[in-house]
Amino acid sequence: MKTLSELEKKINSELTTKIDKSEIKHNQLYIDIDKVDLIDVVLFLKSNKDTKFRQLIDITAVDYPEEIQRFKIVYLFLSHEFNQRIILRYRINENEVINSLTSIFPAANWMEREVFDMYGINFKDHPDLRRILTDYGFEGHPLRKDFPLTGHTEVRYSEDKKKVVNEPVKLEQNYRNFDYESPWEGTKYIKELNDNNDKKN
Repeated sequence: MKTLSELEKKINSELTTKIDKSEIKHNQLYIDIDKVDLIDVVLFLKSNKDTKFRQLIDITAVDYPEEIQRFKIVYLFLSHEFNQRIILRYRINENEVINSLTSIFPAANWMEREVFDMYGINFKDHPDLRRILTDYGFEGHPLRKDFPLTGHTEVRYSEDKKKVVNEPVKLEQNYRNFDYESPWEGTKYIKELNDNNDKKN
């Protein structure tokens, strides 16, 4: 399609019942759908001669913990032929399982694993849904808004056990007295040493 407005009209006319909302912002087309229509909409975007969105750029999620439909799932597609981008979005509840795109876009494999690891969102029919960024036995999902900034466990080398150990986070704080002086002026004890040396000379 030549323009984004033409593309928007084409998609809305072809997928009338499957499009909840569409808008053009920041030179990109945003489309909101229902999760059950994901496969049909993506197949249309990829295979239709007027769209040709044949590259999946990314899959991510946005967490809204205070809302019933907690997560917004976001897909970014690129049409090389028409030099256009489209962003596909839908909302899901916390424990819903959604369709995997790995059969249509093999690159979705790692992207969906990342969303699973960071947000705990499950993908149906994914060939290898394991954590990809965190370690074995990691607890929780770090990009959820209710995940603590310090995490649940910390990893350190134990001199006693002579190995790396996982243990609950201990927030020990060594308080320091700051003099808030400019680092170019030097600290107080250095000034005192310099003053004493000047007096001796």
